[in-house]
Amino acid sequence: MDVQLRQLRAFVAVVDEGTFTDAALLLGVSQAAVSRSVAALETTLGTRLLDRSNQRVTLTGAGGRIVNRARRVLDEVDRLERIAQEARPELRVGYAYAALGKHTRHLMKAWAVAHPAVPLMFVQSNTPTAGLSEGIADIAVIRRALVDERFDMASVGCEARYAAVDTEHPLARRRSVRLEQLARYTVAIDKRSGTTTPELWPATTRPRTKTVDGVDEWLTVIAGGQAIGVTAEATANQNPRPGVAYRLVTDAPRIDVRLAWWKDDPPPCLDTLLAMIRELYTAAPPGLPRQRVPMVVPPRARGRH
Repeated sequence: MDVQLRQLRAFVAVVDEGTFTDAALLLGVSQAAVSRSVAALETTLGTRLLDRSNQRVTLTGAGGRIVNRARRVLDEVDRLERIAQEARPELRVGYAYAALGKHTRHLMKAWAVAHPAVPLMFVQSNTPTAGLSEGIADIAVIRRALVDERFDMASVGCEARYAAVDTEHPLARRRSVRLEQLARYTVAIDKRSGTTTPELWPATTRPRTKTVDGVDEWLTVIAGGQAIGVTAEATANQNPRPGVAYRLVTDAPRIDVRLAWWKDDPPPCLDTLLAMIRELYTAAPPGLPRQRVPMVVPPRARGRH
C-alpha cells in the first residue's frame, strides 16, 4: 500500500470538520484537492471511508475503524518531526483552558529561581491532550479522562467546580449554586477539551447544552447570556471576563488535576516539577473569593423597608 500522509490528513480533517469545504479551509488547500486525497486513500485501502449521501459526510463502518488509527499515525509523525528539530532549552507545559489557575504565576516564578537555565513555558492547545500528542508541549495539564497507553500521568491536586454565568443572570446574585439550579438553563459544553459533560447531572434532570470550541467561545456565549458554564476553579481564577461571574458549585464532584507526558520520553526535571505543583495545591486555601456583582433590586421592591 502507498498511503500518503496528505491523504490521512485530508481524511481526518473531513471527519473533524464535517464537510469537504471546511476541511479545505482548515488545511489551506482547495476542496478539490481534499476530495482527490480522500478518494485516493479509499482506492489505496480498497474500501469506502466516508458516506457522502448526506449534507454532512459521515463515516462508514470501515471509516470508523480506521480514523482513530489515522490520528495515531499523524500524531506519531508530528512527534517525529518535533524530536528531529533542534533541542529546545525550555520545558513546555500544555493546557487547554487555564493552566494551573492561580498557581501558574507562582510556579513560573519559583521555577525561574530554581532552574534559570530551563525556562518554563505555558502553551495553550484546545485538544484532548493539551498539545502533548500534537508535539507542542513536553508535558500537559489534564483535567478530563485521558485513556492512551502512550502517556503516563500523575495527580498533582484537585479543584472545586464553579459555575460561570452572565453578571445579569439571577444566579449571579448568589454566593454559591447547586447542580439542580444549573439544570434549568442551557449549559455550554466543549466536547474536545472541557471538563463538563451532561453526565454531571442525573439522567432525569440533565440540562440543554450548547456546543462551543475553546475557552474564548465558551466565555463569549456566557457573557452574552446564551448559556451558562461549569468549569474548574482554575478557569475562574485565570479567565476573568467582563460580564461573567463565577460561583462555587457546592454539590459537584471536585476535579482531579493531573500532569501527562510521553511514557517513553519523560521531560527533564519531571520529579521536581511534580513536587513544586503539589506543594502549591497543598498550601493553597480552598475556594475562590467571590466576585463583586452589583445587586439588582426588582422595581416593585424599591422604596420598601
